[in-house]
Amino acid sequence: MDSTISMLAIESKFIRSDIASFQSRMMGLERRVTAVEDHLNSVPDREQELLSLCSKLIDLEDRSHKDNVRFFGFPERIEGPNIQAFLQKVLPVLTGITFDPPLEFQRAHRLGSKRQDGISRPRPIIACLLRHTQVQQLLMEARTHGPFCRNDYEVHIAADFSKETNDSRKAFLAFWPRLRQLEVKYGLFEPARKWICKNGQSKDFYNPEDLHLFLDGLTTNAMDMTSSISLSPSELGKIALGHSPHIHQWIDATVAMAQPDIEAETWRDY
Repeated sequence: MDSTISMLAIESKFIRSDIASFQSRMMGLERRVTAVEDHLNSVPDREQELLSLCSKLIDLEDRSHKDNVRFFGFPERIEGPNIQAFLQKVLPVLTGITFDPPLEFQRAHRLGSKRQDGISRPRPIIACLLRHTQVQQLLMEARTHGPFCRNDYEVHIAADFSKETNDSRKAFLAFWPRLRQLEVKYGLFEPARKWICKNGQSKDFYNPEDLHLFLDGLTTNAMDMTSSISLSPSELGKIALGHSPHIHQWIDATVAMAQPDIEAETWRDY
């Protein structure tokens, strides 16, 4: 009897030791799970911080390009051995601008590797001007009177941006036909800001996806309003294509009632 009690006591001691070990391991696991949860909870903040840093880097790169101008259309090797002297001579004649003081460049060169076939489009020229006011003169003249014709070729002048900003600007260009159909005023401002205006109300977009969602929302609201406007199915189809005489009616109504979901963008009256 005593031996049995002794064995039970020993087994109980081992069981208590195992329980204590399990408890210690569970506490360690709980601490690790808590640490993982805290890390996961901080991921959205880290992601937002990373996006903010990327945005700032893109902005800094665009600012570093503000004195750059790109020239498209100059035939290969037309510039000769001194590309800066060529630009100083040809740009006043090409644009009709009298530069005072004369144009000065920090550097200028062709973009990309040299093409040997003679068939591909000529490489663009990128030039960094010494004075930003002259950059503004060139870009303003290009917007109002470009492109410029010289001999048997045509020259386009454009600002220089980072790759991300260029991609965003190209994405905004895809919306031009749709905005024309809706007869909505629009503009693309530097570096990549899309502006639309209807009936004195304007709205800015910095992301092509936001503009896409907004225009889809206008279309959806217009479809919901057709019962009050009393349009036939054929007229509804014309509205969707932008060819109906009622299009101004539903544009005015939907622009007035649209509520953007993007906190950073607000309506303002002019």
